Order: sequence, then C-alpha cells, then structure tokens
Amino acid sequence: MKIRDWATPLTIGSFVLIAVTGVLMFFHLDTGLNKVAHEWLGWALLLAVAVHAVANFPAFKRHFTHRAGIGIVAAFALLLGASFISPPGQGGGKPPHMLATQALLDAPLPLVAQVAGKDVEGLVSQLREAGIAVGADQSLRQAVPGREQ
Repeated sequence: MKIRDWATPLTIGSFVLIAVTGVLMFFHLDTGLNKVAHEWLGWALLLAVAVHAVANFPAFKRHFTHRAGIGIVAAFALLLGASFISPPGQGGGKPPHMLATQALLDAPLPLVAQVAGKDVEGLVSQLREAGIAVGADQSLRQAVPGREQ
C-alpha cells in the first residue's frame, strides 16, 4: 500500500472530525468528549496534512509558484500572527476563566467563602487543614506569597 492510498482518507477523516467538533464547540453544543476529541485528535489532522503534503509534494510545491497561492498562505500567516495580539481591555489575553480565578485570588476571604457557599470560619479551617495559613481578613494571594500568576 502506498502512502497516497491512506494519506488522503486520513486527511479527510481527521478534517471531518475537527470540523464537526469545532463547529459544535463554537455554538456551545459540544457534549461528552467532543472538546477532548477536538484537542487531541487535532494531532491526527496535523499528521495527516503533513503526510498528504509529502505524498503530493510536486502539486504542493506548485501552489507556491502562483501569486494567488502565495497570497492566501501569506494572509493566513498574518492572521495567525494577529491572533497573538491581545485587544485592549481584554485582561492581557488571558482566557475568561483565568480572569475570574485571578479576581477570586485577590478577593477578601469573606467574598471567596460566599462564592464557595461556605462560612468564613469553615473555609479558614479547611484551608488551614490543607496547609494554607490564612486569616479571615486576607486574600488567598496574600496567604500564599510567591505564587504570583
């Protein structure tokens, strides 16, 4: 069996999986292992595209001899570069769950207890049992110095 016999079906199959799970995630309709499959089986798409490019190298090279092919690849390279830029006021590019975590780390312990659905004394006791000495007037970040994010 030649590489070309399985490179294209592998590319098609992995693309369909990544496309479907990506669309489901975009519309927040993913369930079960959709996100895990998208993240981990994305490596199959990467491998499939690489093998497909090697198996079809002469055709692959031809795409870089025309302005349209070069322009399209360059446009996506620019978009990739732009995706690393954080818009102003977006928390330095951190994901929303990290912004929420940072806010809880800096919040006074009574507020953290309220969010956790516990009383302050119970939370202080639980944290002390875990080896974190914290006062009721401190934030979690103050209780664990040197763990800045």
